Amino acid sequence: MLFQRLLEGAEYLSIRGNPEISGLDYDSRRVKPGWCFVAMKGDTTDGNRYIDSALQAGAVAVVSDDPQIAPKGDLAWAQVPHGRRALARLSANFYHRPAERLVNSGITGTNGKTTTSFLLESILRAAGRKTALLGTVEYHIAGKVLEAPHTTPEPLEINQLLAAALRDGATESVMEVSSHALAQQRVFGIPYDAAIFTNLTRDHLDYHGDFDTYFKSKRALFDGVGTDPPRVAVINADDEFGQKLVKFSKPRSQVLTYGLQKADFHAERVDVGMNGTRFDVVTPDNRIPLWSPLIGRVNVYNILAACAAAYARNCKPEAISTGVERLTHVPGRFQRVDEGQPFTVVVDYAHSDDALRNLTALAREFVQHAGGGKVITVFGCGGDRDRTKRPLMGEAAGRGSDFAILTSDNPRSEEPMAIINDALPGLHRSGAKFAVEPDRAKAIAIAVRQAGPGDIVLIAGKGHEKMQITREGARPFDDVEVARAALHAAGYHKPQPAPGGGRT
Repeated sequence: MLFQRLLEGAEYLSIRGNPEISGLDYDSRRVKPGWCFVAMKGDTTDGNRYIDSALQAGAVAVVSDDPQIAPKGDLAWAQVPHGRRALARLSANFYHRPAERLVNSGITGTNGKTTTSFLLESILRAAGRKTALLGTVEYHIAGKVLEAPHTTPEPLEINQLLAAALRDGATESVMEVSSHALAQQRVFGIPYDAAIFTNLTRDHLDYHGDFDTYFKSKRALFDGVGTDPPRVAVINADDEFGQKLVKFSKPRSQVLTYGLQKADFHAERVDVGMNGTRFDVVTPDNRIPLWSPLIGRVNVYNILAACAAAYARNCKPEAISTGVERLTHVPGRFQRVDEGQPFTVVVDYAHSDDALRNLTALAREFVQHAGGGKVITVFGCGGDRDRTKRPLMGEAAGRGSDFAILTSDNPRSEEPMAIINDALPGLHRSGAKFAVEPDRAKAIAIAVRQAGPGDIVLIAGKGHEKMQITREGARPFDDVEVARAALHAAGYHKPQPAPGGGRT
């Protein structure tokens, strides 16, 4: 593709040269001969510092967002006002605009994005659609499950993934769209047919600074990200920020609201059991009886959001009920670890005070259905993140638990005990019984030893993650496997089925 064709639709201040371009990248270490290097400023580094490295690797063109850098020699060059928006346009052009050839649904909000995205994907598949999924836990592309380094990847990777999905016959995509991605314009130029808002609670204020800025980042999905606004906006009417978003979206999009009692999509006859949740979803057209293996009222919200989005995508009631029933679990979201013990062990991604309140409330419902038992919660707070939420997390975990164990999560560059000390005032305020154990594996083992018949052990914070990040770097750490090892050490070991399903 010629350089100037690669730049079609991009904002640029100046341009020169028109060589043939055989690839592009924003990471100089991946650049190959004949490629274009997009040099853009990021949060932690500036790609413009690596232009010489890209040229040494064989780059024949540079797109730069730094006006202080003069073009080099007779090299093809474009000066752009916004590097990531330029990367989005160039990537879309190079991969023949895959997002414009798919029907895209984007899900944003503090909590519930992952479960809602898995539910919507399951419903779309039940309706006979072929889908791609991009989200926090994993990517589903061309029949493969890929590791997800970011909830929402950079524009280059988004276009690469969507192009691969198209080649496999995909017709729709479901994307979790993070506030960081919206603020950084990683999804610039992607047309969303449906945009879904789950909720807004305290999180990521270390990045956004305040709630108003955080909300405006989320709201960008409903305004259109370099595109027209979404055709349909699906919004949680029970959330105060959702109410603001309804008013914002009504002049722009068709609005479908959801909520537990009063909304376009709401729940009736809710029955939350130990093995699943049953309720009727009331839609603008009909009533759909649903059963889901996912438990708890928090998942009623996630199911309602997915049902409303599926309705917006013209899925029939039969596909909605089948898709909801088929999704048995979401990795790291209330994921049970069963080794035959007489109590329940659950791993969950809850890493904010609101998420901990929801998780412990769900656990309380769970043990009450089992005849009453203790809620034991292992939790920690992430390092290099909003310090002000740490005491709030401590209080939420304490108030929702009979016994809490405060430990380390991903301390990153911080000292683990300093993070723990930030959370302790909230635990003290809660009046809960608690222990402190900085070693996460030991904390999980303590929780297992404390549990008795009918109790539930919650291991919160890391969910699907397979690494723990400290100032020494990343090391393998999987809460599910660590919990399994603690159960084995306590003498529990579920017999594995014999080869061939146990047949003789």
